[in-house]
Amino acid sequence: MRYNYAIELGGASTTIFAREEGFVLKEPTLVAVETSTEGYKVKAVGEEAKKLVWKTLDEVEVFNPIANGVIENFEYTLIMLSCFLKKIKYKKSSNILVLIPCGLTGEEKKKYYELFDKLGFNEISLIPTVLCSLLGCNVNILSPKASMIVDIGGATTDIAVVNLGSILKGVTLGIGGRAMDIALANSLAMAKDGILIGLPTAEKVKNEIGSLYKNDTLNMEVMGLDGASNMPKTKIISCRDIRHVFEAFLEEIVRTINVTINTLPPEISADIIKNGVIFTGGVSKITGLDDFLKRTLTYNFTISDDGENVAILGAGKLLNDEALLKKVLA
Repeated sequence: MRYNYAIELGGASTTIFAREEGFVLKEPTLVAVETSTEGYKVKAVGEEAKKLVWKTLDEVEVFNPIANGVIENFEYTLIMLSCFLKKIKYKKSSNILVLIPCGLTGEEKKKYYELFDKLGFNEISLIPTVLCSLLGCNVNILSPKASMIVDIGGATTDIAVVNLGSILKGVTLGIGGRAMDIALANSLAMAKDGILIGLPTAEKVKNEIGSLYKNDTLNMEVMGLDGASNMPKTKIISCRDIRHVFEAFLEEIVRTINVTINTLPPEISADIIKNGVIFTGGVSKITGLDDFLKRTLTYNFTISDDGENVAILGAGKLLNDEALLKKVLA
């Protein structure tokens, strides 16, 4: 059976891959909803919704309708995806692969089936994101030799051990890039001479000067509000001021990696020790991650060159390899 599309509803972005066209869409997983006397109305989705974050009146709320891989608001997720699919002029009654985190319950998976059924798809198959990420890293997921992947995404971190096309052990942590943005904003607000910033600014600070190198000297000027007077203010932020925020999250991830490996059979652990741990996801591109892992992780590791897109690109490989897809879905 041929599948036409693959989609990942990530904590930060929703991406779509079409078998015939390739990578066709990447937009923020966001919905802007306006409240009025007549009820609730969707004002914008995706890129247009992101432009409204922290720049709207109280009547407009911008949020992700999917939390930690779970569809929290079915109606708004349906509206958002309808808009995205119209942009790519998708074919109804086609087949779709849906990438999901490890550890969803049967009821949570059922919502995905219902969602894409309402969108007009014929055959709907759910596949763990980590399997697609490994494929995107050119790993043979059908091999009897085990591989370990750590996918640090926008909302969650998936840690999984895979062999023979199956997940032997999988853990989902409710931490990712967005949680880092929130912690960064809180840290700057609570610091001496604190400054209040919104999440879009926090994300920009993370992306531009976030660094795990001990001797890094990156800095940038940030505009916000004074923590004491609530008046407009600018402040120079150094990467050293915020490094502890990222270290705290990554230390938790390293602890979970160690616990996971320690619970594996000796033969599986030996494969991972030999082959190393693969890091993917948007947060894997943070400056200095390699240096941090050398200091804290006792195993070999590799960091994907395109961690942000590797999962959907791996799903694209499945769309174009029916034999492999059949084995993986089985």
